[in-house]
Amino acid sequence: MARPPGTAQKINSVLRRVPAWPLYVLGAAWAAFLFWQALTGRLGVEPINALEREYGDTAIKLLVAGLAVTPLMKYTRVSLMKFRRAIGLLTFFFVLAHFSVWALLDVQSFGRVWADILKRPYVTVGMIAFLGLIPLALTSNNWSVRRLGRNWRRLHQLVYGIAILGAVHYIWLAKGFQIEPLVYLGLILGLLATRIRWRRLMAERFGTA
Repeated sequence: MARPPGTAQKINSVLRRVPAWPLYVLGAAWAAFLFWQALTGRLGVEPINALEREYGDTAIKLLVAGLAVTPLMKYTRVSLMKFRRAIGLLTFFFVLAHFSVWALLDVQSFGRVWADILKRPYVTVGMIAFLGLIPLALTSNNWSVRRLGRNWRRLHQLVYGIAILGAVHYIWLAKGFQIEPLVYLGLILGLLATRIRWRRLMAERFGTA
C-alpha cells in the first residue's frame, strides 16, 4: 500500500504549479510604488533618503530570503528552488535601485560618489557588495550554468561573503544603536552556519589532533 504524501510533498506539489515570473511583477510593482510614494511626499520630509533606505531594506530582506531556500529544503523538505533565481535577480535589482537613488538623486556628482567610496568605510563596503552581485546577476541564466559547469556554483558562493558585507553596510549606515540591522546580520550568519558540515568539520579537527 502506497504511503500517503506528507505535508512537504503536498506543498511541493502545489509549488510546482506556481510560476516564478509573478515575483518579477511584484518586485517591479513594489519598486514603482515606493518611488511614487517618494515623488508625492508620502515618505516623509526627506523622500530621497527614505527611498534609498526602503530600496536597501527590501534588498537585504530578499537576500535573507534567498539564503533561506537551501536550509528550508534541508530541514523541512519544502523546496523553493524554482524561485531562488527570481529572488536573487530581484535582490540585485533593489541593490541597483538603492545605489542609483544614492548616486543620482542624493549625491548627484561622480566626483562626490568616488570620494565617498574612498573615504567612507560603510560606502566602500556597500560598493564591494554591489560589485560582487554584478557577475552573479549576469550569470543567473541557463546558458551560464551550462557554460560554466562546476565553476558556476563556485562563482555563486560569493553571495555568502556579499551577504555579510551587506549586513555590515547596513549596521554601519544606521545612526546610533539599532536592533534591526543586527537581526539581519544574525539571520545571515545563522543561515550560513546551516551550510557548514559540522560533523565532518569536527571529525577532521579531532581526527588530526
